[in-house]
Amino acid sequence: MATTRHPSDTVLQHEPPIPPETVRLPERGFTINRHKALLAGMVLWAGWTLIVWLVTHGRTAGFDEWGLLLYRRGPELEPIGPALLHESVRDLTSLGGVFLRNLFAAAAVVALLFLKLRREAVLFAFTVASGWIANSAVKWLIGRERPQIVPHLTEAGGESFPSGHSFSSAVVYIGMAIAFASLSKRHSVRYTIVLSAMVLSAAVAWSRVMLGVHFPSDVTAGWLGGAAWAFTAAALLYRPARAAADGVGPLPAPSSTN
Repeated sequence: MATTRHPSDTVLQHEPPIPPETVRLPERGFTINRHKALLAGMVLWAGWTLIVWLVTHGRTAGFDEWGLLLYRRGPELEPIGPALLHESVRDLTSLGGVFLRNLFAAAAVVALLFLKLRREAVLFAFTVASGWIANSAVKWLIGRERPQIVPHLTEAGGESFPSGHSFSSAVVYIGMAIAFASLSKRHSVRYTIVLSAMVLSAAVAWSRVMLGVHFPSDVTAGWLGGAAWAFTAAALLYRPARAAADGVGPLPAPSSTN
């Protein structure tokens, strides 16, 4: 069957051609203020040190019990709230799991390289890799067992302190935010991106308490340590990351998309 063409579907010869779409990428980012990043890292490290001292001296029992029982009721200590809340907490905690966390980290590195922000890509990769090593070392040194106060609502293994979900999600999402914030010259935009990542990673951390698999002090120390690592790495690892990125030659210029 023949189709009927509408007059507006026909391109006449006197009409100008549709211009090709051009993708314009920045030559490089606008680096964050490393003095401010180092200051933020120092404040967070002070909080982390305090929590470690309190935990190793047995001073967090009341806080830990309060946090774990906050969302539980009844003789079986079942979680309160609708089923949608419980499912949302599981979805949230998965953002700090090994698969999704590493998937987002790898995607961020690829995106930064595509945007010609090679220094930021190398810095972010350095931050994530070194953070994983540091958190594993602290877990091995302290070796705290997981809480048994309430039933666990998800599977969890290994040592409890500090929370790996909390530390790693803070490192990945805050480090990612710092890297992509370099695309903007506006401080308000940068602060909004970084603060949003801090809130998201803090929510991932607290979800571990709601699921009963970590003490509140575990996730507090994990988040403080991960956030401190992200800011400190941004301040101290930028120069070696720049040297490593610039040592492999320039990236090819992107071509226009027709």
